[in-house]
Amino acid sequence: MNKQLMAAALAAAAVIATPAQATSVALASDGSWNEFDIDAMLSSDGGNGWIDEVYAGDDSALSFTFTIAAGSVGKLTIVDTGFAGDTFTIANGGAVLGTTSSVPAGTSAGALVFDASDALANPAYSNGVFTLGAGTYSISGSLLQSVDGDLDATSGAVSLSVSAIPEPANAALMIAGLAAVAALARRRQSATQI
Repeated sequence: MNKQLMAAALAAAAVIATPAQATSVALASDGSWNEFDIDAMLSSDGGNGWIDEVYAGDDSALSFTFTIAAGSVGKLTIVDTGFAGDTFTIANGGAVLGTTSSVPAGTSAGALVFDASDALANPAYSNGVFTLGAGTYSISGSLLQSVDGDLDATSGAVSLSVSAIPEPANAALMIAGLAAVAALARRRQSATQI
């Protein structure tokens, strides 16, 4: 009987100790916004990292994954939404990329703003723009500063835009063309002064 009770207790402990699943969302490169939440009360690890309340709805750790092809460059934008004044630390695979812009603690824009484009245009909301080269990324984040210093719940959004890097030959050709146009303009100006 004791062996069965011990086995049941070990099984229960294993379930409790099993780490929560993480949600990985493929981030489109079309500049569309993808939401994230932070809530220490709901987070499976009780921390201030991005959690999934939108995609799988399970409050697990959340990351956004994507690949930027060779010959392209990506612009990753992160913005605070909800209450103004929250800031984030941004990481790629656990390595810190940087932070969003600082906003004085206690900053408030009045009404809550949940539209990411509106929040990005409002200086009371923190944001960050990161230029990324070719490679594979797994972007996550955590709350660095809360709006009032002790509220560990907020929301935000992330977007990615990818564009081709102009080839050096095309850039050189464009510069040569501009130089030729400038020389022609100077020649015309000299001819009209005579």
